Amino acid sequence: MKYFTIPKTDIKASRIALGCMRIADKSVEEVEKLVQCALNEGINFFDHADIYGGGKSEAIFGEVLKKHPEYRNKMIIQTKCGIVPGKRYDFSKEHILQCVHDSLERLHTDYIDILLLHRPDALCDPRVVAEVFDQLYQEGKVRCFGVSNHTPLQIELLQKYSKYPIIINQLQLSIVHSVMIDSGLNMNMKEAFAQDKDGGVLDYCRLNEITIQPWSSLQASWSEGTFIDHPNYQKLNDVLFNLADKYQTTKSAIAIAWLLRHPAGMQPIVGTTSVDHLREIVKASDIQLTRQEWYDLYLASEKPLP
Repeated sequence: MKYFTIPKTDIKASRIALGCMRIADKSVEEVEKLVQCALNEGINFFDHADIYGGGKSEAIFGEVLKKHPEYRNKMIIQTKCGIVPGKRYDFSKEHILQCVHDSLERLHTDYIDILLLHRPDALCDPRVVAEVFDQLYQEGKVRCFGVSNHTPLQIELLQKYSKYPIIINQLQLSIVHSVMIDSGLNMNMKEAFAQDKDGGVLDYCRLNEITIQPWSSLQASWSEGTFIDHPNYQKLNDVLFNLADKYQTTKSAIAIAWLLRHPAGMQPIVGTTSVDHLREIVKASDIQLTRQEWYDLYLASEKPLP
């Protein structure tokens, strides 16, 4: 596993992170094996959110930490807050503080390494968020802060008032779902792929040294699920197969290597709960696709180049 230092911090993180959204229906023993596998494979970064499994994902992970307190110093734990399931988004002081308190209890830890604001709250007061960040940092409950699914100007607004840098923006990105890349490649064209749907978030994050964490990195869409071996993406799977054969790995590893090849220095979140699948995916860290291979994969997902 390769590592990088997250810009503006002293955090040395694995290039691939384990997403814990899907562990809610697993037993403590199953999650224990998954965590042990991740650590053995060099993954030290674990991504959570308070809404994953209604809090159960954090709770089960916390039970693993309760059994193995020695794991905590080997881990970077990130969690997210701000979504009130089925109702609204809430960046109020009371809500954020309560969410962090609850996450700390569920995770059986005294601090969170990185706290992300999960989705933009239209009623967000950036002065309040800055105040909450300061309180959480001063109390030693959160080391660093970031966002998820935020536009450049939303980040700018938060950063104007917060003295703590926004270090992460977690965004949906895969070979198939690549709108932040599409618009730049098709600049000044009439086609739909030229539409800037995110305010130039890719270049903004690069300019401001904000690490992009791709989520749903193997997913085509909510309805289709993964594009791996999906009949709607036969051409893409053919290219993935050929490259997997060349690099003696799997299609999933090649798809993650496609994200790692981008010079933005992204940190993909992989959400598998399979120990075997995780062992396959981490091989992506050692694969350096050529430029032509990167573009071959991009074009195989039926996207145009001008």
